[in-house]
Amino acid sequence: MLKIFLSHNPEDLEVYFKKAYSALKEQCNVVLNPKDRNLDTDEVIETAQGCQVLICHRATHGKAAIFENLPDLAVFLRPQVDISDIDVAAASANGILVANSVPAFIPATAEMALALMLDLARDVTSSTIVFNSGDIPPSNMGRQLNGSTAGIIGYGAVGSYLAEKLVALGMRVLVNDPYVTADHEKIEQVDFETVLSQADFVLPLAAATEETENLIDARAFSLMKPDVYFINVSRGNLVDESALAAALQEKRIAKVAMDVGRADDQRPSPRLAEIPGVVATPHLGGLTVQNAETQAWSAVEQIEALLRGEMVPRSINPEHAERLSRLWTKLGITAR
Repeated sequence: MLKIFLSHNPEDLEVYFKKAYSALKEQCNVVLNPKDRNLDTDEVIETAQGCQVLICHRATHGKAAIFENLPDLAVFLRPQVDISDIDVAAASANGILVANSVPAFIPATAEMALALMLDLARDVTSSTIVFNSGDIPPSNMGRQLNGSTAGIIGYGAVGSYLAEKLVALGMRVLVNDPYVTADHEKIEQVDFETVLSQADFVLPLAAATEETENLIDARAFSLMKPDVYFINVSRGNLVDESALAAALQEKRIAKVAMDVGRADDQRPSPRLAEIPGVVATPHLGGLTVQNAETQAWSAVEQIEALLRGEMVPRSINPEHAERLSRLWTKLGITAR
């Protein structure tokens, strides 16, 4: 029987993986995290000895030591999309397959961006805090999304999904992406500088890569309008945090909302969250029932494919899956 290690701590198992776990244990030997917390790398190696598959929550980083010290490991599954913390080269060098999940987070993340846009535009958070304390908040005039201009940097899955929703709300939508063409009659594809200088709402939605590290830097903030609202639900790596703090404190931009940053688990940095004019949420963008269940169930489907002798869907390095072939032989499964 296939032996799987599931790294989720008990709370995360209940929230993210309960139904998937029930399905997996009917057809596999599933080893659970024995602690009430996330395991470190050494603890993962100790607990997962003899396991052929690791299903690892994002709190369990795929370090080289895991791939080098688990001789039975054939497959490392991440039931999320982001694999930036997985040493794929080390996995490949040891003949171990790495696979990730379906991008079920797209609607959830886009909706979070929209929620934060509305929050800033209508002072929802700040007014609620004042009113709940027993005071009456000032009657600040809000900003309608309808008729305003949104600037989206990165026209990928989330960017394109959000752009269509903003068009439907009556916004002018500008996008910048050097690698993708925006094929929509009501979406304007412009250069980077134009997005920054004309948008009332700026949303960086590019992928986190070496090229996009600190993409929104001091120069970028200097190009924005002084009454701009800046929203980041993508990755903290896209933003130079020192430049952002300076722009806020010097009142060169108006307001900021962020669901991501460079703190643990990609949460916003506390030093930025404390600045007046900032709405910070603790990386809630993908936390919907639909997203969690879809991503968890994708791991079940991947295991079922493996047990049928099929290549695991959404594999990152299938050309290096030498141990998977040996695992099929051991389990008496004919590769298809």
